[in-house]
Amino acid sequence: MITSTSLYRIGYPLLCLLTFTAASTATHAVTVSGAVAPLKLALIGDSTVCDYKPTSPMRGWGQLLHEFLPKDTQITNAARGGLSTKTFPPDRWQGVLAAKPDYVLIQFGHNDSHAKDKPESTAAATDYRDNLRRFVREARVAGVTPILVTPVHRRLYKNGHPTNELGRYADAMKAVATELDVKLIDLHATSGTLFDRLGEDGTESYTVNKLDNADRPGLGDRTHFTETGAREIARLVAVGLTEIEPRIATDEIRPPR
Repeated sequence: MITSTSLYRIGYPLLCLLTFTAASTATHAVTVSGAVAPLKLALIGDSTVCDYKPTSPMRGWGQLLHEFLPKDTQITNAARGGLSTKTFPPDRWQGVLAAKPDYVLIQFGHNDSHAKDKPESTAAATDYRDNLRRFVREARVAGVTPILVTPVHRRLYKNGHPTNELGRYADAMKAVATELDVKLIDLHATSGTLFDRLGEDGTESYTVNKLDNADRPGLGDRTHFTETGAREIARLVAVGLTEIEPRIATDEIRPPR
């Protein structure tokens, strides 16, 4: 397993850009000088990763990732709100693989952790792991290198420190990465460190707190990111990527403010 730890339940599926097909993708690509072929990345995941419409107050970290990578990097964001390892559509997944990216980043866990009676729910110790194994196996068969990304922390605090609601899923993903020798970005660890360092007040601008969370009335939405929050999470992902693929390091990656 190759890890990245050097740095620092709700879904809104209708607000995500649903523009992904095998022929039409949400992609960021610009060209800069250099002899090395541009890197092609694909992302699959949930509402903490996906692209949103410009009018939405939310942003996924995948929507801001291009800011920290070489300008010729091609990023296809196939993440979509409300999805889990169980409910990510097979045709959407096959479209990702058919595009032949160099890497596919896989982040799930938020919706997998929903109540057992929800169709998207999985158990961290069983079907969540099985589904991750399937993604890894199918990516490799298609000639695509999978990168597992542990689920980003929710901005929930107890006694001044971030809670660990998704810890079981992060641990399960790390176990699969070890078992199958898969590259891993431990975003759960790095985002937890960031949230702990900045504190609850210091990260208030990171999530869309004014939108209420039906699961936690009065607490507000502590899961979905504003542009500010998505940018800092994207920075952490980019740092992890540079440890896996050093040629994409840029001057834009700086420690979170």
